[in-house]
Amino acid sequence: MQPPWNDRKGRLSPLKLGVFIWLFIPGLWTAWQWSQGDLDPKPVTEALHQTGAWAVRILLLSLAITPLRSIAHWPRLIDVRRMVGVGALAYLAIHFSLYIYDQKLDMLRVASEIVLRFYLTIGFIALVGITALGVTSTDGWVQRMGAVNWTRLHKTIYWLMILALTHAFLQSKVDVSEPVLDTGLFLAMMGWRNLNARNLKGPLTLAGLAVASSLATALIEAAWYSLKTGVPGARVLAANLDPDMAVRPAQWVLIIVLALIPLRLIGQRRAPAPRKVMKARTA
Repeated sequence: MQPPWNDRKGRLSPLKLGVFIWLFIPGLWTAWQWSQGDLDPKPVTEALHQTGAWAVRILLLSLAITPLRSIAHWPRLIDVRRMVGVGALAYLAIHFSLYIYDQKLDMLRVASEIVLRFYLTIGFIALVGITALGVTSTDGWVQRMGAVNWTRLHKTIYWLMILALTHAFLQSKVDVSEPVLDTGLFLAMMGWRNLNARNLKGPLTLAGLAVASSLATALIEAAWYSLKTGVPGARVLAANLDPDMAVRPAQWVLIIVLALIPLRLIGQRRAPAPRKVMKARTA
């Protein structure tokens, strides 16, 4: 079995090595903060939140690889998709392990909490589903299941992502900026997939997608605060237009998606020119 940073031909891949190293950094940073007392007064709870947040971020990144590969016309980017997905699963496993530790290793209590608390129930379902996808992510499982069944199973990642985002929303007490941002980016990715399937993938398409996904993000944030806290949705929407306020999730979505336009322009230059098929004349 070759190291994860090698390509299929057994050669060192700088891209895979860089991604492999990066996947360890958030967890090591959390461990360092814990060792230095920076997570006090509740280090386990804070580490639990950090690993959960990073699990969702890395899972989003794994879903973004295919759109980024298409936008930038970077075929080799697909080589790290499995690695990033397994990395997300690792952070989910650490997140769940910390929860068990926080419950004093009382598995009966853990099980009852998962059954009785809805946000834990959907979080656990997402964990089980993503674990199944991680286990079956190898080439061997593709051969065992067949390409059609394997693809059908792994397309459930989009539904599992929705469960993970819902879990993040429900476990947030007051500030839902992180899950709102993640949801906005997820909507942008799904929008690009639909547009790309219709062969609408130019820079102007990305600009329109940036505006649409940003507006959707702002509406989701306003609706959440209105339903959860009673804050008028108009006030939340107005905060997105106030220059004195911090950058809102909807604005970040707009910035991130607009930043993909230069990548798309580069990708268009990288893409090979279509070949003209000449019909041979026969005597």
